[in-house]
Amino acid sequence: VDAPNLSATAAIEHADGGSKMTRNLLMAASAALLLSVSAAHAAPPANVVTAVADASRPEADKARDAARKPAEILTFAGVKSGDKVVELLPGGGYFTRVLSAAVGPTGKVYAAVPAGDVEKTKAALQKGNVEVVTLDAKDFKTPEPVDVMFTAQNYHDFHLKQLALDVPAVNKTLYNTIKPGGMLLIIDHTAVTGAPIEVADSLHRIDPAIVKREVESAGFKFVGEDNAIRNPADDKSVNVFDPKIRGKTDQFVYKFQKPKA
Repeated sequence: VDAPNLSATAAIEHADGGSKMTRNLLMAASAALLLSVSAAHAAPPANVVTAVADASRPEADKARDAARKPAEILTFAGVKSGDKVVELLPGGGYFTRVLSAAVGPTGKVYAAVPAGDVEKTKAALQKGNVEVVTLDAKDFKTPEPVDVMFTAQNYHDFHLKQLALDVPAVNKTLYNTIKPGGMLLIIDHTAVTGAPIEVADSLHRIDPAIVKREVESAGFKFVGEDNAIRNPADDKSVNVFDPKIRGKTDQFVYKFQKPKA
């Protein structure tokens, strides 16, 4: 964010006769702007710092931290000690392991995977507070309502032709498993603005506007976004698995809340 335009400030003060009130108002506005910028990536809370620094994390996970920004992501998601979290389609478990450490022994992480991947995921995620559950798109629910639902690089898959999912129904199912006031965090590969939904198949990307519209239609309220893993150098024209861009795609991070009442 650019610094306040000092020449414009001087011109306004001159036009107003350099009044003290005008100067005070401008100073307050500048301070508010700077505060909002600094708060965008506030220092991670202790539970997140501890989770990312956990010595038991695989070296392969640590090597990906620079690209995936786990401290910034979990801080933005608001993951607290003792939280109940469900991660949809955790893949190799990169975020699952960090989430497990962040919620601590009094918390719980449900790793939701298709029925055919349950045993493999159990073997890969041997953490005392992680429970692998079956992800049934038509009737998914966790053993208890959760504080946070988390999914990274997966939402576009809901639109794959081979799955033929009823996405509005899926989103409503997800909505029902989150506590009132709970959060939904979605990370995904960005498509160009206005891109058709078919790029989910061809490029494994999605227009963030589609995600926002669909998730809000399920009843969630958009809270905001985090830019920690945006990459303006990605022109969004190639498949995310292309060696030229793999691991360096432009990604959006959206946070939604289920209303408290």
